[in-house]
Amino acid sequence: MEVYVDATTLIALGDAGHLALLENFDGQCVVPETVAAEVTTQPATTRVEALIEGDADGEGGPASRQEASEIPQTHLDTARDILGESDSNGDIEIIASVLWVRDRGDVVAVVSDDRRVRTVAGDFGATVTGTVGVVVRAVHEGLTGEEAKSIVREIDSRGLHVNYPTLLPRRIRASVLEGRALMWTPGDQSPARGW
Repeated sequence: MEVYVDATTLIALGDAGHLALLENFDGQCVVPETVAAEVTTQPATTRVEALIEGDADGEGGPASRQEASEIPQTHLDTARDILGESDSNGDIEIIASVLWVRDRGDVVAVVSDDRRVRTVAGDFGATVTGTVGVVVRAVHEGLTGEEAKSIVREIDSRGLHVNYPTLLPRRIRASVLEGRALMWTPGDQSPARGW
């Protein structure tokens, strides 16, 4: 499975120093080149580069970088039409990648806090989640509830504002404590179990 990570999540986790939580997903994390370029705040920029490039010893990072030239032009054009945008950006490359992976018959996931990206990706068959879902997945993999609450508070203190009207903080805290992952189901107005 390929897991495409959007700038919203990279910034939130990168600024808080928790990008390693992305390693809890089954599959390869992929960061499109234009998405990486959208991460312009420090320390997130440096941390995202380390996530992709690896350490000073030449060890590759747990995520891979995807150049726009790797995505078939037809999928980029379709994504531009769907999103109503003419200029290339991370949203277009993520949606184009979802279309490309889907057409190859492979499983694809998207991690983003952008509601539009999540909705469109989900409509095309991707499993979707957001930054809080990354933390919840870490609980599923062994992170304690107390550690998860601390991470969510830290991310929140740095400016992540969950943009989903139905994901009330109490529900998020309950999900973290119960070790359930949050997944946005297309057409649904509530979080569902997933990942």
